[in-house]
Amino acid sequence: MGKFSEFRLPLKNIPEGVQEFEYHLGKQFFVNMESADIHDADLAVKLTVTHKHDIYDLAFHVTGTVTLICDRCLDDLIQPIDATYDIAVKYGDDYSETDELLIIPESDNWLNVSYMIFDTASLAIPVKHVHPLGKCNRAMSALLRKHRATKIDDEDAELTDQLMDEMDTMDSAPDTPGESEEKPADSRWDALRKLADKDSEPSAE
Repeated sequence: MGKFSEFRLPLKNIPEGVQEFEYHLGKQFFVNMESADIHDADLAVKLTVTHKHDIYDLAFHVTGTVTLICDRCLDDLIQPIDATYDIAVKYGDDYSETDELLIIPESDNWLNVSYMIFDTASLAIPVKHVHPLGKCNRAMSALLRKHRATKIDDEDAELTDQLMDEMDTMDSAPDTPGESEEKPADSRWDALRKLADKDSEPSAE
């Protein structure tokens, strides 16, 4: 059996009316797709096929979560997915495709929907893979601060702002049980604070 044989939709055998199909996507599906971004997944796919005359309307609904790697701290990032995709399919002389209509040759008894499902899930993932501010791994954030504080240029301004926001969030977060009420200042922030203060100073006339 092929890697995606379970996603072969028996299009010519689907009677007129409404039929529903369900699939589950785990880690192996994205490994087979050679996806570098998605490291794990728990996705449910519901496919509703409405066959009327010579048109098959396919409606995909993908829900669940995928596991990415945070671009900022490199920890796992759980990304919720709730995406839909609709397309009409019909038989014709040759293969052709638009955004709304897919035409496949009469000789094709099956339609493999694996790539439609993959694209639906992938397009629902944000371009930037980052935890909400204050949720990154603190140890990795500290290493990043130590590395970036020694070399920050204009191109790093956005990253610097993000780190400063995270620093403020972490500094204002309540202590966890068992920790001392008063903590010594983290000296690793000093270099970044100095850079931020320097940028905010008015330039000399």
